[in-house]
Amino acid sequence: MNQAFIEKLESHIEADWLSAVESLLPSIHEVDRNAVQIWFRFYPLDLVRFLENAEDVEQAIKGINLEGDFGVLDKIDSSHRFLYGHRYWPHVKQAVIARADSDADFSDLKTEISNIAKSVAKEAKADEKLTTAIAALGLATLVQAGYDDLKAAPGVAQKPSGLMTKSPDAIVAERAKDDSQGVFGFLKTVDKKFSVNFNAFAYEGSFDIINDEEIASASQKDRSRDWQSMDSRCWEGPVPVECTSASCGTCWVGVVGGQEKLSEPSVRERKQMKVFGYNQPDDAKPFLRLACQAKASGKTTLVIPPWNAVFGKKVRRNVEDSELEPATTSAKKLRETITTAVTGE
Repeated sequence: MNQAFIEKLESHIEADWLSAVESLLPSIHEVDRNAVQIWFRFYPLDLVRFLENAEDVEQAIKGINLEGDFGVLDKIDSSHRFLYGHRYWPHVKQAVIARADSDADFSDLKTEISNIAKSVAKEAKADEKLTTAIAALGLATLVQAGYDDLKAAPGVAQKPSGLMTKSPDAIVAERAKDDSQGVFGFLKTVDKKFSVNFNAFAYEGSFDIINDEEIASASQKDRSRDWQSMDSRCWEGPVPVECTSASCGTCWVGVVGGQEKLSEPSVRERKQMKVFGYNQPDDAKPFLRLACQAKASGKTTLVIPPWNAVFGKKVRRNVEDSELEPATTSAKKLRETITTAVTGE
């Protein structure tokens, strides 16, 4: 293992990774352009290092109201299943380990990501635009999981199913296409319904949403499965919801398709996303939303993270006391294996 390379890679903060990914966005196919940015929000390096440096990890977890299954330590081969490029993960894992074992000096994040992407594209006989996003996640996973755990991981990819079996262009087109409203759909008096397609760590599917309805409200009407048996945070429907008033941060989601069909974030949503620490972009219609606030006017495709927390003040250090609201959720202990892995004990 090239220890100097590992240390140089680990010296970069989360902002460096986001900057490198942003500079590479033109080189990433649209099918994964939002997805790669969402992944870095779902697995934030700032929060990982906060927990790594905590004297008492359990108290740190309680202090930020962390609920659910946080981190990549138990998801090395699966955290990126919602990316089209996930199918190239076996090649990426092999290329990242090979790079970490080589004697070559570290250059810069953008170049390192691009080199991995080129190597994988050649090996997999794929377009480099489809391997760049997953290459970035591969190197970031090396940092978050560590060399030994990454190397020990099976390095297998889940077989694509459903829409993900189609070509990248076809996936983008399908995500953009709205549901048919029938022969009378042109009438203003018709209550238009659309689909919200979702992918979570333990489940996937879709539910109906009425035009201009909040995503969380539509999700709560779906009683087709025992959602809580798949995620204890899901009291009603597939999207975890606790408060429905932007006070808890439980219902945050990533939007990989149809973000332009969602309402613009309110001032309250903007403020609360900052409090939660979720790093919502400043775009008029960003790809990171609170489902209890975002209203849909067309078909949307979401990714649901397996955890939630309130860490803007303690981790991001970008929130004043006056901006904080009382927490409405109770903290739950992370699985023992995750805590052990984070503390290294």
